[in-house]
Amino acid sequence: MPRLVEIMEPLARFLPEVSKPKRKLTLRERLIWTGVVLTIYFVMSQTPLYGLVRGAGYDPFLYMRMLFASKRGTLMELGIGPIVTAGLIMQLLAGSKLIDIDLSDPKDRALFTASQKLMAIIWGGIQAIAYILGGAFGQLTPGIAILVFAQLLFATIVVMLLDEMVQKGWGIGSGVSLFIAAGISQQIIWQIFSPIYANDGKYLGAILAFIQTLMRGEGIVNAFIRRGSLPSMTGLILTIIIFMITIYLEGMRIEIPVALARYRGIRTKIPLKFLYVSNVPIIFTSMLLVDIKIISLLIWRQFNPANTVTLLNWIGMFNQTTNQPIGGLAYYATPPRGLTSVMQDPVHALIYSIILTIFSVIFAVIWVEASGLSAKEQASQLVQSGLHIPGFRSSPKIIESVLKKYIPALTILSGIIVAVIAAVADIMGAIGSGMGILLTVGIIYQYWSILTQEQIEELYPVVRRIMGEK
Repeated sequence: MPRLVEIMEPLARFLPEVSKPKRKLTLRERLIWTGVVLTIYFVMSQTPLYGLVRGAGYDPFLYMRMLFASKRGTLMELGIGPIVTAGLIMQLLAGSKLIDIDLSDPKDRALFTASQKLMAIIWGGIQAIAYILGGAFGQLTPGIAILVFAQLLFATIVVMLLDEMVQKGWGIGSGVSLFIAAGISQQIIWQIFSPIYANDGKYLGAILAFIQTLMRGEGIVNAFIRRGSLPSMTGLILTIIIFMITIYLEGMRIEIPVALARYRGIRTKIPLKFLYVSNVPIIFTSMLLVDIKIISLLIWRQFNPANTVTLLNWIGMFNQTTNQPIGGLAYYATPPRGLTSVMQDPVHALIYSIILTIFSVIFAVIWVEASGLSAKEQASQLVQSGLHIPGFRSSPKIIESVLKKYIPALTILSGIIVAVIAAVADIMGAIGSGMGILLTVGIIYQYWSILTQEQIEELYPVVRRIMGEK
């Protein structure tokens, strides 16, 4: 009986693909191609979907757009959502051995990549249909609905190829990380310096509104706090504080001493990140909350438009005019924005924080077990690399018992910490959202490490040979 991934072999040849460069590009060339990819992303995020009235209908991704690098009413409506979702699902299936695949085998790895690409396209189509049927774009005629679906599916394929292009050596890092960082940075700058007027009669930008309020003599409290979810000086200060805290936590390590048996017991240290699972739990949780809102909106529009079915009201109640959640699970899955929102409904803020924390911890534990980060898997990798902990025999069981003192606790603790940071930032109205700040710091760290390594390899080619590269 053929394996599940082998079924993909006939389909793989029809999937679009980006070829690797014929030679290793220089850092300067890769930076140029990275800039090209980023430019295409910005163009797509400003190109409106043909046939739509821009901004019509309820926005299911209102608080999640930075996470998915999406832009309302444009070709980047779905952003990187289908790609990230497909990647995470495939990683979980492979890590949990639900699909039989050997990623060290080039053929299996190619089939795995093809399966991931096909799933991204399928998921993009599913999300597009859910958006259209759920009324995210308002009432559409059948012809316009088909046209919008085709545009969203085409954009998903283009974004997938751009990400593949960057990862195959044309650019630096990954396209997904690049788009997230670009989208978050753009949004933060806009919310700080935007010169357009908001619905409170002041500039939208936090700094400009702060100066404007002081010049009008409206008082120091009004200068720091704005009603609703408008960017405020309090939010800007909180954003800076959270950035600093997150950077500090990203740099924290627990170092475990190990020795290299093959090199006469030379000692070194294996660092375990304090934020052991990084931002993965909050990404999973965010996707879950977004899907809850989309599904709830779809059910509400089809079966409970008047909010009269008690059972369905538990799933989600929506305002009949604006289609915004006003009750049920969909309401509590939406983060409150700003202090005024919290004061109006503190229970909403509390329940949202609890939901975020619980699911963040659950996904942290699942990810560690499914992605090879568990104590057992790490111990096995250390032994295979010829490493052992000084004072102990080079046995996977012994090393596993040592790692179990740290990894389970770090997993749960990091899941709680990232959830608390995200919840506090959202509740207090931080600019860029809590999840956006967490992702930005992680991506900056990633790119800093990549660029540092690239510069070292170009200055000292011997380093590349030691690492096994040609």
